[in-house]
Amino acid sequence: MKEKSFLWPVIGIAVPVGLQSMLQSSFAMIDQLMVGQLGSTAVAAVEVAGRPAFIYSVVAGAVAAIAGIMISQYLGRQDQEMADRSLSVNLAAVTVLAAVFTALCLLFPGQIVGVYIEDDPMVLSAGREYLARVAWTYLPMGLASILSVMIRCMGRAVWPLFAGISAAAVNTGLNYGLIFGHFGLPALGVTGAAIASVISQGINLALILAMFCRLRVRGRGFRFSLSLGAGGWRQYLVMLLPILVNEFLWSLGQNVNTYIYGHLEPGDLAAMSMTGPVQGLFIGALGGVSQAAGILIGKRLGAEEYGEAYRESKKLMWYGLAGSLALSALLVGLRGPYVLLYKVEPEVRATAGALLLAFAVLAPVKVANMILGGGIVRSGGKTTYIMAVDMAGTWLVGVPLGLITAFVFRLPVVWVYFILSQEELIRLGLTLVLFRRKVWMTSLRGAED
Repeated sequence: MKEKSFLWPVIGIAVPVGLQSMLQSSFAMIDQLMVGQLGSTAVAAVEVAGRPAFIYSVVAGAVAAIAGIMISQYLGRQDQEMADRSLSVNLAAVTVLAAVFTALCLLFPGQIVGVYIEDDPMVLSAGREYLARVAWTYLPMGLASILSVMIRCMGRAVWPLFAGISAAAVNTGLNYGLIFGHFGLPALGVTGAAIASVISQGINLALILAMFCRLRVRGRGFRFSLSLGAGGWRQYLVMLLPILVNEFLWSLGQNVNTYIYGHLEPGDLAAMSMTGPVQGLFIGALGGVSQAAGILIGKRLGAEEYGEAYRESKKLMWYGLAGSLALSALLVGLRGPYVLLYKVEPEVRATAGALLLAFAVLAPVKVANMILGGGIVRSGGKTTYIMAVDMAGTWLVGVPLGLITAFVFRLPVVWVYFILSQEELIRLGLTLVLFRRKVWMTSLRGAED
């Protein structure tokens, strides 16, 4: 009976959040599938131009993770005022990040795209046009993610899902119209996909903002305040800086991998980019368990219920394992029909199918890291621990293995991807040691402490 009583709160957060994450990933999948009808060049252009957005989304996600830690712990101790201040501070932080990323992409689109692929003028031109427009999605994407954290922590996890469904529907319709020239709209190709993303992300933010206003502004009242107190600001920076450095350097490592794929055989980058949306949907589907872990375990830690926090953490890890195994089996069966949706060369399809099989094998370990490191251990605010684990995995294992297998042993892209991904096993082993030692189980201080 107790197991069921815990399972329902997990489902109540994990399912809506997972569906919303999948809808967010569907933006990239819809772009790739529709742009994929234009050929390998267009697919590669969207992939390389989407790399800055990937870095930004990871860094903004780090800010959202800090917001989740703070808000869930303060709500766990019934401190609404500090929860509101935490929201305010993280909204300001993500706004600054969005401004920096947007400015860089608008000022240097050609140089940024050229980092990933330098000898294909058609890909460079299309990627430059895509990046200069899709950069306008960064601010609405970041603000919506932070506001969604507060809405979920206050027991309305399903509300942001409705906004995601609406935005995904708009994105699909506009993609169809602006890429191919339907509904009386101009046929803009890759550029049309970027414009559709900007409009749909703006609609998503407007809906999330309306939901937040209904819940907080009209309810008990929300007052924007950056006052955390000297101790609160120190605590915030001690949590934020490691996770920002961590996520930035991790995403930079992923971009090194993209550089590697772009300098292997012709078509390898397009094949890898075809797997990206599927990987996003897979991780998004189980990302809800990670966020549920952060919220539920965070509230336990905020209330100093450490025994319950540890027991419920182990249950969450088993839920994630079961879900990842089921989805891996589904992916193995559906990877063949999926790659046939793209109008690319047969050898590119075959490579993409093999890469999806490799991902299906690796996925349970990736999901375990996401739930344990990204949700449970971080919920206590000990972000330095996870930074050390991730940096060891990425820069001491993953990146060196990728460079050696690609440029020294010159292995095929499937083996390069599979071998460099063994960094996930290193991460999992290190994080399990931290989990069992219980050093992550702490409660945050309030402004007055």
